[in-house]
Amino acid sequence: MKPLNDTRLRLLGPVGLFLFVGLFFRLDWYLKLPFKTTLFNDAIALTAGLVCWQIARYVVLQIQYRYPGLVNTRRRLLYLLAALPVLVFFAWLMRHWVRYLIDGKFLYFTSAVELSRTLGIQVFYHIIYFSVYEGWYILRQWQRETVESSDLEKMSLQSQLTSLQSQVNPHFLFNSLNSLSALIRENPDSADQFLDELTSVFRYLLQAGDQHLIPLRDELSFIRSYFHLLQTRYQTGLLLKLAIDEPLQTMFIPPLTLQMLVENAVRYNVILPEQPLHICISTTPDGWLRVENTLQRKPLRVDTTGARLTNLATKYELLGQETVLIEERRGWFVVTVPLLNEESSINSPKLLFNK
Repeated sequence: MKPLNDTRLRLLGPVGLFLFVGLFFRLDWYLKLPFKTTLFNDAIALTAGLVCWQIARYVVLQIQYRYPGLVNTRRRLLYLLAALPVLVFFAWLMRHWVRYLIDGKFLYFTSAVELSRTLGIQVFYHIIYFSVYEGWYILRQWQRETVESSDLEKMSLQSQLTSLQSQVNPHFLFNSLNSLSALIRENPDSADQFLDELTSVFRYLLQAGDQHLIPLRDELSFIRSYFHLLQTRYQTGLLLKLAIDEPLQTMFIPPLTLQMLVENAVRYNVILPEQPLHICISTTPDGWLRVENTLQRKPLRVDTTGARLTNLATKYELLGQETVLIEERRGWFVVTVPLLNEESSINSPKLLFNK
């Protein structure tokens, strides 16, 4: 978020408040007090207003820094409510202490009604201070999260569309049905299993579209079914290894992340029985998910960075998470993504936007 640029507001805001209060709350002072006294009071009031504006601004910005975002709005408001009487008393005391030092008079009123009105004016001032900066902050946060939610929605829809297109295009259907037809003739039991896995793949694709983050356990179950279809076609040319820590299977990732990475590996690399493509999906001790494949690129003129990898990185960025790591090392292409906890799922921008 851009730094707050409110120099003009800090200068003109106290003046505007002073004029408003003078017209609607202190008009009797101008009618009955001597001109010199009125001028003296106005000088103190304006100076104190400028100082109190800066102090209130500092307090609000510090609370926003410690408790950022829309999810902490209630907490910030409670802290501001607790700070209100302290700041009001300080502002009231500062005004009258300055009067005492200059003029030798601490109070300029003679009744409880006048005292109440003076304190009420300070409460009014500080509510305005808080409203300006907290209201401004909430509006900017809402606009930012709305834009991010919209971008994330577009990314999610684009990912789902890309995935569905890659699965239901005629080439994929032809290969799947051709494999199924051959299995029916040669091995009916394997054909039944192939059909079950194909059904599981399409069921997951349809269900995943309704979710923003999904447990790693569910994604792994899907990738096993998806990989079974690939391996039926490529046989010994395609090998998968899973090394997932059991406690991390309850963590969350964006749906179809593994499918996207496995498909990238299959798409851009040579797959032959004598030169098998090895894919390894594992977790790291610090809670990341790593997908590796042997680097044996096809001799094709294609963008090997892959739009899917860019989309995946953008998803994590919009979720406010750590970036996706993409690297090549020792003959392997490695993509590492952070695993998210349940709180990240609940507080993700899209879910907040849809509540």
